[in-house]
Amino acid sequence: MAGPTPVSALIHAATMVTAGIYLVVRSAALFQLAPDTMEIIAYTGLATSLFAAVIGLRQNDIKKVLAYSTVSQLGLMFLALGVGAYGSAMFHLTTHAFFKALLFLGAGSVIHAMGGEQDIRRMGGLRSHLPQTFWTFVVGTLAIIGFPLLSGFFSKDEILASVFLHNPVLWGLALISSAITAFYMLRLFFLTFYGKFRGTEAQHAHLHESPVTMILPLIALAVLSALGGMINLPELLAGDSGQWLAQWYEGGVKGFQSTGHHLSHGVEWSLMGLASFVAIAAIGICYRIYVQKADLPREDIALKGWNRWAANKFYVDELYDAIVVRPLEKGASWLHGIFDRRIIDGLVNAVGALPSRISRGARLLQNGNIAFYLFGMVLGIILILILNFVIGADFL
Repeated sequence: MAGPTPVSALIHAATMVTAGIYLVVRSAALFQLAPDTMEIIAYTGLATSLFAAVIGLRQNDIKKVLAYSTVSQLGLMFLALGVGAYGSAMFHLTTHAFFKALLFLGAGSVIHAMGGEQDIRRMGGLRSHLPQTFWTFVVGTLAIIGFPLLSGFFSKDEILASVFLHNPVLWGLALISSAITAFYMLRLFFLTFYGKFRGTEAQHAHLHESPVTMILPLIALAVLSALGGMINLPELLAGDSGQWLAQWYEGGVKGFQSTGHHLSHGVEWSLMGLASFVAIAAIGICYRIYVQKADLPREDIALKGWNRWAANKFYVDELYDAIVVRPLEKGASWLHGIFDRRIIDGLVNAVGALPSRISRGARLLQNGNIAFYLFGMVLGIILILILNFVIGADFL
């Protein structure tokens, strides 16, 4: 979905694309009665999360990275729904609305400063030119990768804990998806704000911080991204009273479950520590690759193997075009030539042509020749007399 950055921030963060999450949660009482369907939802969500995350690793458009990140995060939410953790899914949907809106608006600020440029390969070193955008983007990036104590940390931890209780294998794959999320977001962050500027001289001269009307929403969302996890703290930190969001949902949605997991505190601390280690380790690895080594993304044409496949989104668009779009276009073109033009258009044109043909014949009677009119009157009188003798004297 291509659109202005504020529109992207809205539809990719909190509305429209999250409608499926709301549908399943609102219908929780029905889905609880269909365990096989729940399994399908879980596996579909996990596959979606992994697939989109791998694609995001090799995207170079700043908004496309965030867009595929949204797809991946939605997959993680559906995984939570599939294991019955409705509260965890809604919690992550809420925190995701904070940090993803922040990241999209932050990307808009960067694009504004770059004069419309969206390719992160043409950026670099922007933190000194856009200090306020940089610091708010730091908060959004750390939140989405699950850095400890930020909003995304708490909501992702709930999902991973719920999935671990349901199936440790699914948990391992979900943790891998979270790790990939950290890598593509940190790649985006470091290539945009660190290193040397890689754009043109004209773009460098155009660099400037965004106006206050653009910065204030970033600050507000940064605060929410940092503190948003407080609305549903884990039981091991705040007890049952900390589950404010889940308890609020439980009061209004039939069949709603707050977390879906009852792990021992020791196991939950271990899972939380492992997730934190993955996020922190990703920061160090990406900093070394993209800042110290300055390993810049190559042009798509030079990529090989899975890198080329990921850069081209595994050719999903091309496959969809070949399987769905082109057959539909050809079928529609055939129907247009046969049904629309010959039947529908033919019938409409025939109805329109009939009065025209009748009028062309009738207008020959009005030729302005008096002798012709007299001749017509005589014919009319003769016709009347004939009808009078045939039908009877009462005709006149």
